[in-house]
Amino acid sequence: MNRFTGKVAVVTGAARGIGAATAHRLAAEGAAVAVLDLKLEAAEAVATQIRQQGGTARAYVCDIADLDAVETVFARLVAELGGLHILVNNAGITRDNLFFKMTRPDWDAVLTVNLTGAFNCARAAQAHLVRQRYGKIVSLSSRSALGNRGQANYAAAKAGIQGLTATLAIELGPYDINVNAVAPGYIATAMTAATAERVGAAPEEHQRGAAERTPLRRVGRPEEVAAVVAFLACDDASYISGQTVYVNGGAR
Repeated sequence: MNRFTGKVAVVTGAARGIGAATAHRLAAEGAAVAVLDLKLEAAEAVATQIRQQGGTARAYVCDIADLDAVETVFARLVAELGGLHILVNNAGITRDNLFFKMTRPDWDAVLTVNLTGAFNCARAAQAHLVRQRYGKIVSLSSRSALGNRGQANYAAAKAGIQGLTATLAIELGPYDINVNAVAPGYIATAMTAATAERVGAAPEEHQRGAAERTPLRRVGRPEEVAAVVAFLACDDASYISGQTVYVNGGAR
C-alpha cells in the first residue's frame, strides 16, 4: 500500500515503542516522516532504519513542552520535508504513584508532556493544515483515561487528550482536518516494562497478568497500535473525526 505517497508526517516520541512503530508504518506506506524525539541520537537511529528500508525520514530533537521550540522545529521540518499533512501526538511519560504519595512535580510533569505537549504540537501544526485545508491529527490517549490505580496524573492527561481531540475535531473540521485519538490497552513497550518494575514485577510476569485479564488472552504489540493510527491518518478514514478508538484486546 502507498496510502501516504506525497504526504509529510510528524510523529512525536518516535524513538521507541508505539512512536517508532508508527514512524516505520507511515514511511513504509510512502510518507516522508519527521522522527521527533527529545533524544536526537535515538531519533536518528529510527530515521536511519527507515532510510535503510527504502523510506524517507529525518530526525529532529525537540522538547514538546516548550511551545517556542515546537514552533521552531515545525517550521524547519516543513521547509526541509516540503510540507506537513499528518501529526501523530505520541510523546508521553509516566510518573506513577498512589495519589496520596504523588508529588506536585510528578503531577505537573505528566500533564505538561502528555497533554500540553499535544496542545503545543497541534497548535503549531494547525497553521499549516488550515492554510492548505487538509490534514490529519491522531493523538495517543490510553485505556488509563478510564481510571487506573497509581496513575492519577497519567489518567487525567489521557482523558484530557480525548477532550482535546473532540474539541479540535469541531473547530478544525470546517478546514477538512480530521482529528482522532487512539487509546491503547496494555502494549508491550519500554514504558509498560518500567511500570512492571515500579510494582516489583518482571516485565514478562506483568504481561502474563495483563493477558489473563484480556479477552484475547495476550498483550498488544506496538505495530498493532501503529496500524490503527495509520488508518485514521489515511483518506480511507476521511469521514471519521472526533473519535477515540480503543485498541485493547477487548478489555473492559
